[in-house]
Amino acid sequence: MSVDVLGEFIGTAMLVLLGDGVEANVSLNKSKGQDAGWLTIAIGWGLAVAVAAYVSGFMGPAHLNPAVSLAFVLTGDLSWGQLGAYTLAQMAGAFLGAVLVWLHYRPHFEATPDAGTILGVYATGPAIRSTVDNLISEIIGSFILTFGIMTFGLTEMAPGLATSVVGALIIAIGVSLGGPTGYAINPARDLGPRLAHAILPMQHKGSSDWAYAWIPIIGPCLGAMLAAWAYLIVK
Repeated sequence: MSVDVLGEFIGTAMLVLLGDGVEANVSLNKSKGQDAGWLTIAIGWGLAVAVAAYVSGFMGPAHLNPAVSLAFVLTGDLSWGQLGAYTLAQMAGAFLGAVLVWLHYRPHFEATPDAGTILGVYATGPAIRSTVDNLISEIIGSFILTFGIMTFGLTEMAPGLATSVVGALIIAIGVSLGGPTGYAINPARDLGPRLAHAILPMQHKGSSDWAYAWIPIIGPCLGAMLAAWAYLIVK
């Protein structure tokens, strides 16, 4: 495994550990953070992205997101072979991060009888189920994320500052656009933990909602593709 691929694995594992960790802290019964609210979740995810990117950024590009990697293929900055390797590493890292969340909060999962709450720790879902609208929401959020990441690189910043700005962007997407679908904006962040949810021996879990699972995969990829094309136009 090359160093950059290892970086994608480690970074995505940390991203999901901290991101799904804040979901667990806020949602699961008897957690000290229970009911801390949406703003806590949005801030937690933003910090999770920033910390994970800082931790893994010295090893590679720290995309931590197959849709973002796809966008960089379309701009010519990444090869298709690298995309495949990165995607596998990101998926494996996301799965590992989800398993670590279960280990960390295991008594709280057992104390939470609501299957929907347990799934919500791991995977996104719509507030109002509407296939077209949910897909559009994921496309828009992912476009903003990817276009932001790409255009930030056109602005001169102090070394390392752009990573913090991306974390702020995640918070902005969460508080402004996250309500309809829970803003997956990352296929690995949703699919890896959803697989973990399906496999892990949790007492009260229900369905992993595979009927919805394609939306947080296709939506982010389409949004990232549009962002790549927009970036090439404005660059």
